[in-house]
This record gives sequence, C-alpha cells and structure tokens, in this order.
Amino acid sequence: QVQLVESGGGVVQTGDSLRLSCAASGRTYAMGWFRQAPGKERDFVATISWTGGTNYADSVKGRFTISRDKAKNTVYLQMNSLKPEDTAVYYCAAGSSVSSLLMSYTHWGQGTQVTVSS
Repeated sequence: QVQLVESGGGVVQTGDSLRLSCAASGRTYAMGWFRQAPGKERDFVATISWTGGTNYADSVKGRFTISRDKAKNTVYLQMNSLKPEDTAVYYCAAGSSVSSLLMSYTHWGQGTQVTVSS
C-alpha cells in the first residue's frame, strides 16, 4: 500500500515561488500533481515517469517543474511566477502509467493548500 504525504503549501503573492513535496512510502512508478480550486473539478497539473519523462498542463508550462528524487522516494513541484488562478488544493498521486487522467492514479495524498494573493 502506497501512502503519499504532501507538504510545502502556503500563502504567497503574485509572482512568488513555492516548492511542493510529496513523500511516498512504497514503490511508485508514475507520479502526478493535480489541483482543485473551490467549486471546480480536480485538474491535471504535471506528471513524471519512473525514467524521468514529464508532461505538463498548458496552463503551467514554463512556470512549473516536476522532478523526483528516487533515493528519497519524493516528488517535487517547483512553482514559479505564481498567479492568483493557481490558487487551489494541490494533490500528489501515484499510478502505474504516465497520464493526465485522474482515473490512471490509484493512490492520492491528502492535499496541500496553495493560495496566491494579487
């Protein structure tokens, strides 16, 4: 059973940076980050394969970077040039294949709040 614990959220201003971390217990293959704003669906943000291949949502390309430290079994989401529309609860997820679809991920963290003020 894989358990995921996110950390690193907080309140920042427009243009600031944050780095989210997701520590995993157990073997993980594809890892992803999703986010959910109030009253909206949970949306794909970024994903990374075991070999390091990445994919991003168009809304975050060039601003966010996903990476993983296999030795620490941890995935990171570096978020730069943050905008108010990035405000959401960010969730880490683990699955067997790289995908932008929620249904492809079988394990989820509890989420961490990111708030970007204007």
